[in-house]
Amino acid sequence: MTSKYESPLSSRYASEYMLKLFSSDTRYKTWRKLWVSLAKAEKSLGLSITDEQIAQLEANIDNIDYECVSRREAEVRHDVMAHVYAYGVVAPKAAGVIHLGATSCYVTDNADIVIYRDALIYIKKELKKVIANLADFSEKYKALPTLGYTHYQPAQLVTVGKRATLWIQDFVSDLEEIDFILENLKFLGCRGTTGTEASFVELFDGDTAKIDKMNEMIASDFGFKRRFSVCGQTYPRKLDSRILSTLSAVAQSAYRMANDIRLLQHDRQVEEPFEKNQIGSSAMAYKRNPMRSERICSLSRYLISDVTNAAMTASTQWLERTLDDSANRRISMPEGFLCADAVLRLCQNVTDGLHVNEKIIERTVREYLPFIATENLMMEAAKKGGNRQELHEIIRKCSMKATEEMKNGGSCDLLKFLSAEPQFGLKLEEMEQLLTPSMYIGRCAEQVENYLNEIKPLIADVEHSTAEITL
Repeated sequence: MTSKYESPLSSRYASEYMLKLFSSDTRYKTWRKLWVSLAKAEKSLGLSITDEQIAQLEANIDNIDYECVSRREAEVRHDVMAHVYAYGVVAPKAAGVIHLGATSCYVTDNADIVIYRDALIYIKKELKKVIANLADFSEKYKALPTLGYTHYQPAQLVTVGKRATLWIQDFVSDLEEIDFILENLKFLGCRGTTGTEASFVELFDGDTAKIDKMNEMIASDFGFKRRFSVCGQTYPRKLDSRILSTLSAVAQSAYRMANDIRLLQHDRQVEEPFEKNQIGSSAMAYKRNPMRSERICSLSRYLISDVTNAAMTASTQWLERTLDDSANRRISMPEGFLCADAVLRLCQNVTDGLHVNEKIIERTVREYLPFIATENLMMEAAKKGGNRQELHEIIRKCSMKATEEMKNGGSCDLLKFLSAEPQFGLKLEEMEQLLTPSMYIGRCAEQVENYLNEIKPLIADVEHSTAEITL
């Protein structure tokens, strides 16, 4: 417990990996790695920086005196310069070359890009686990008939596994978007106060080839092959918008799946995991609320709305730089990633333990199957000489009558009503032979098999696991 406010994303929901990745410690150590990379590149390109200075910088990357930083920032009111000062205190021989030619965004923006890249790689891995869980589920139930719904009204039969492929397909679309961002992610480099690299033109005596080489070397140190061709002081905030839009897409898919599970749990057809000693309600001891799926939906709503922060920031950047992005980005970007992480951890947990109540599904199918089979019944009656239009009218009238009976609490007596119509020409026993559920699922099992074969390469490297979550 703490006496100060703590984000629930850090105290309850997000993984240790993501909490560490977005910690201040990771951020500031990345700043120091960027300063080391800059000094190395500048030295190799002829500036007066010694091996001893670089060695001292490298030896103190993790040696951050945060009290020193805090005291200095209180004096100068500038976080980056406070860290430059503190770094120089522990690496005094290199103090004069730290941040040489750079502006603050060299460390702040490049560090953010590095962290976001690593976070996207992690999110991708977690997303693939959800897809793998659902693939196993879909394979297991690929041929189990269940009532399909359109407009949340009873429709034709599908299968439990086929329905799950709809969820998978959404998540695979998100995976493709993440891959696109990672493949096209660019590094900022060291570009100066307005993106003109003017300070380095001075440092390298007008040798612009050395500037390009310096930026190439720094980008390579951090695993980037591409850099933004042009920029202001910062990297384009369109990148943030693209990233949060993709995280929002993950949330949209998760919400859709979790909401479906909530609807199905209401009908007791499918249930999310429920622990042996779990309490569903403080008042109603019998309750089995779909609290994990509800939490997925709740967090997903937050993430879906978070994308507007990046969109507004990207659209309101003034000329070469404005600082009204900073405070917003400090909140919206890390929280967006932590929320996506939390949503996927919950999705892993739910999809790893989905329980299918086959008897209830079978009962529901049996209840509606006479309606679903009416076209087949009509064709069979037509084969025996019936008039298609007359048969259709008989089915319509009997269906309305059977529906009315069901609304008044009775059973579905459609077949009984049809067998009582001499013009329909089919006996009750003949019609019952046409009520085999597997006859009405179309190509569901085949579609599942084909789709799972299609996505198998995407999840070939996934090891089975389920995320531990805080209930």
